[in-house]
Amino acid sequence: MTTPILEIRDLHVRVEDREILKGVNLVLPAGEVHAIMGRNGSGKSTLSYVLAGKEDYEVTEGEILLNGQNVLEMEPDERAVAGLFLAFQYPVEVPGVATMTFLKAAINAQRKARGESEISTPDFMRAVKEAGAQLAIDSDMLKRPLNVGFSGGEKKRAEILQMALLKPTLCVLDETDSGLDIDALQIVSKGVNALRSPERSMLVITHYQRLLNHIVPDVVHVFSDGRIVESGDKDLALQLEARGYADYEKDVA
Repeated sequence: MTTPILEIRDLHVRVEDREILKGVNLVLPAGEVHAIMGRNGSGKSTLSYVLAGKEDYEVTEGEILLNGQNVLEMEPDERAVAGLFLAFQYPVEVPGVATMTFLKAAINAQRKARGESEISTPDFMRAVKEAGAQLAIDSDMLKRPLNVGFSGGEKKRAEILQMALLKPTLCVLDETDSGLDIDALQIVSKGVNALRSPERSMLVITHYQRLLNHIVPDVVHVFSDGRIVESGDKDLALQLEARGYADYEKDVA
């Protein structure tokens, strides 16, 4: 049996004295796109933060395996080298660092950690040009400080560009549709879809079904009160859009 890209077993997480995740179980096979849907406060974003290794989130029970490796024993940079990429809901601004400089530094940091030589400037320029064309990113945007003064759409496109260049095996997209108009959503979704491959898996976290019209998932999971309470195919997202999450909240109560 092939090892899943991501396997989460009975994950419990606390923040300060409050339990947020209450026994999450999830298997994400290679090549699949899974969506997690749920209302605010259900624990969706907490899951993405724990995967990325954000501080102040205490794992009290359970396991997270990435390509068979225990993620919980790794620092955030080690998780990135192992193949994990998190696209944030609100990408941070990095004043004084040109987007192009940041991208090259990120690629070379990963290459160094893997014992590889630095990428040559011609190879880097070629890779950026090819990936940027998918995302309508021009050279002016790449010269600007990372995310400084970027629109919501530009920030998300810059993140998908990072994803394309770093070639992770697991992409976690935390509410990537947040703050995007329909044109930006289509461009970002096109960029994400171009990265679908048999060797890569994606976990798409969203409130709304509209994103899943563009990035069509293989499986949809419903999050409620810190755990997955139902899973199904893409039609489950349509049902959620129609009826909301009230039924799941009643079950929890």
